[in-house]
Amino acid sequence: MSTRIPTGLLPRGRGRLAACLLAAASLPGLGGCMVGPDYARPSVETPLAFKQGGQREDSLAHVAAVRSGWRPIAPNDAAERGDWWRIFNDRTMDRLIRLVDVDNQTLRQSVASYTQARALVEQARAALYPTVIGAPGITRQRAAGVQRTTVVLQGQASWELDLFGRIRRNLESEVATAQSDAAALAATRLAIQAELATTYIELRYADSLQRLLNETVAAYKRTLAIAENQYAAGVAARSDVITAQTQVQTAEAQAIAVGLQRATYEHAIALLVGRPPSEVTLPVTALAARPPAVPVGIPSALLERRPDVAQAERLVQASSEQIGVAVAAFFPTVTLSASGGISGPTSNGVFSAVNQVWSVGAAGSEVLFDGGARSAALQASRAAYEASVASYRQTVLTAFGEVENGLAGVRILARQQVAQDAAVASARRAVEIALNEYRAGTQNFTTVVTAQALAFNNEVTALGVRLNRYTTAIALIRALGGGWDASRLPTGAELKGPRLPIDSGSAVRPDE
Repeated sequence: MSTRIPTGLLPRGRGRLAACLLAAASLPGLGGCMVGPDYARPSVETPLAFKQGGQREDSLAHVAAVRSGWRPIAPNDAAERGDWWRIFNDRTMDRLIRLVDVDNQTLRQSVASYTQARALVEQARAALYPTVIGAPGITRQRAAGVQRTTVVLQGQASWELDLFGRIRRNLESEVATAQSDAAALAATRLAIQAELATTYIELRYADSLQRLLNETVAAYKRTLAIAENQYAAGVAARSDVITAQTQVQTAEAQAIAVGLQRATYEHAIALLVGRPPSEVTLPVTALAARPPAVPVGIPSALLERRPDVAQAERLVQASSEQIGVAVAAFFPTVTLSASGGISGPTSNGVFSAVNQVWSVGAAGSEVLFDGGARSAALQASRAAYEASVASYRQTVLTAFGEVENGLAGVRILARQQVAQDAAVASARRAVEIALNEYRAGTQNFTTVVTAQALAFNNEVTALGVRLNRYTTAIALIRALGGGWDASRLPTGAELKGPRLPIDSGSAVRPDE
């Protein structure tokens, strides 16, 4: 009973099948042909420009080139190569992020996964070699008063001919998986670096908030002194003094609470660099007024700079190659085998061969009936491929969405900071006027308290906007890939190592 094999995945006609068998009989084409589809990178929609800003593509041909494969990276002097955090010009941040590669345990897990993937490539590549087994033996026996020692030296070898590319397809699948793990390692490193940078900025925000609260406490104490003087002069009520004291005490309590917030951020940084919290102590430094500008580039470059996009695309090829493995299961397997050796007794401790044995053979096998198991396996591999394509395209869409969010955040928050700084300046002026009027006895203390509360709230809001601008800039850098690009992925040649004679032959492809 036969199983139908899908058209388009196999060598066409008897001539192609014969070509596969003929290729196996001659060097260097021992590999035969490779059944199954040849991988082509799935197409994705690439916009000509970012909606929220950025540089527009110059030509549609450039977009077509990107869709067909990774293009060479164009020079961009404004962008950091790898050490993206250096644009913040903070030595402490630079030192901390560099420690991620030393002791971060999550990153070490990803490194171990990538090392495992490389080992699986070596394991898959080993199937291209013959398997040689040595089987020496020694026997000592006594019969009729005579002792005899017999020594056997024998070896066996077997080699499965990869006539239809099952082994090579599986090897290419493992190579693509290893490349995917390399991209996953880069994505993990970038995520940890971005998390550390964000936490560090939040620590600096806590330092700035602490400074603001300390200044506010000092200002409220000066207001308390004015209220006490006004009360002593008999021009203010006792309630003004109590209200001013309440303001001072409330601000002092808030200043104390910031200490816990800062300690939490500092401990989180210690964990990210792989150190106990007791070993990490960071100096107090205020948050800078504005974050640096982030170079964006063109949309198509995003496909090259995002490690998660590269990871998803490599998984697509790994799934595609598995279709070829499933198709090869419909074809017979041919194995060459040989054995040989010598055996004989020893005389005075010297081995003398009396028997020489050897054999050479070839064997083939073909599944005649499997109840549809191979067809089901092929269908499953095709479905896995379609799922990986959908995942790849969704990853690309998510990447563009994150960049657009980052660009919108950078642009809108910059405008908000301008407006908020103006509000802070007006609120400070209102406090000054209210205090002068209170001293002159033309305004009540409630107006002063209201103006000071409004000024404090505007100061905190302005500081929060600065924090959001920094964290949004970090998120945008991460969305842009952090200076990483696809050229950093290990090539198939690097993963597979030196080529074998079987790798260098011209194989008969199903589309020839």
